[in-house]
Amino acid sequence: MSRTIDAVVSPTQTNTIPADISGQMLDLDEDDDLEVFSKDSTLADGNMFNASMPTSPGSMVNQCKFEEDEESDSKDIFITVDNPESHVTAIETFITYRVLTKTTRSEFDNSEYEVRRRYQDFLWLRGKLEDAHSTLIVHPLPEKFVVKGMVERFSGDFIETRRKALHKFLNRVADHPILSCSEDFKVFLSAQAWELTTYKKQGPGFLSRMGETVRAVANSVRGVKNRPEEFTAIQEYVEDFSNKIGSLDKVTQRIVKEQKEYLEELKEYGPTYTLWSGSEEELAEQLKGVAGCIERCCKETEEQVGHLSDTLVPVLHEYVLCAETLKAVLRRRDNIQAEFEAKNEALATKKVDRDALKEEIDKLEDRVEWANNALKGDWGRWQRSMRGDLKSAFLSTAEKNVDYYEKCLAVWETFLLSQRTEPSEETDGDNTP
Repeated sequence: MSRTIDAVVSPTQTNTIPADISGQMLDLDEDDDLEVFSKDSTLADGNMFNASMPTSPGSMVNQCKFEEDEESDSKDIFITVDNPESHVTAIETFITYRVLTKTTRSEFDNSEYEVRRRYQDFLWLRGKLEDAHSTLIVHPLPEKFVVKGMVERFSGDFIETRRKALHKFLNRVADHPILSCSEDFKVFLSAQAWELTTYKKQGPGFLSRMGETVRAVANSVRGVKNRPEEFTAIQEYVEDFSNKIGSLDKVTQRIVKEQKEYLEELKEYGPTYTLWSGSEEELAEQLKGVAGCIERCCKETEEQVGHLSDTLVPVLHEYVLCAETLKAVLRRRDNIQAEFEAKNEALATKKVDRDALKEEIDKLEDRVEWANNALKGDWGRWQRSMRGDLKSAFLSTAEKNVDYYEKCLAVWETFLLSQRTEPSEETDGDNTP
């Protein structure tokens, strides 16, 4: 069933402004397809738990998922990204992923599709969506860089990380009431590889894109004079959010790095006690016990570090990229308004063809109105998504931390109990036969 869109169809939007977000990244020269991707995290838009609900950490996280299950009943397009395959040619090595789509939408010729896509195809799709809807928030793809120390290149974990991010990106587009109706999105999901290649060549030419870029730069330099207060408030919020999420991202990555170093030290620490026990007969039992405790704590620490790397770090870094996307969207909105203001000023000077300019101004006024309405609608949607994602990641991290420290505490308490001497044994040892 086709989805109803309660919004004006956008005119072609331009002035895409790339954001420089590579400051903390390591560039890869080998292959554009070998990117780091934000790992999957559970979306959660549910209300916070109440007093009548179970209060165990597990129940808290599960409660935050319930609305996602309810919303799935109204979905009409389901996408799965899986089955990565490596391709080696004479000039490059790259990975493709299977994209499976099931839909009941009438604009699709079939109800199911299976295609293979590489990262460059996802990048193309995002660019097309952003070009066509410049003031909608198109969720970012992870950048073409590897976060230092976070992922081993070419490993199974790396590929799985990337697959999860691509899966998440497509489903965010599929859930969007406007972006999901894009013809480019439909072609991406349904066209075979050669058909997609042909379709891509139909895009605007280089000179056209350069003209759009020049206009964007001119509008940016001119600036906007009468920005509505609500968008000024959004801009201030985004700047504040960007600073805070950026700090959390850097500190969390540093903590994970230090935790990994601590884990490596622990792995050397335990065997030292075992070796020592061989030369200390009277302390052998205690030394071996300590070594065993350290070994078990090592396993728990490794699991906790893995959880942080898989759950908290990716979500924080994902929203660092989102903040940059929001800044670019706000700049594009300002550019549209700046162009409208410039035309109005030209009309006031009476140095141009008034009739022709008035018609152009009317179109720009409609474009400004559409841009404002589109951004306001997407802003609320983005905030709900952001808060749900971060809430889920924080609750999951809290749950794992509680579990980690409880298990480590139990390991050492068990050791202490095993070393206690029963009173009867002490008495028997002191009595003279």
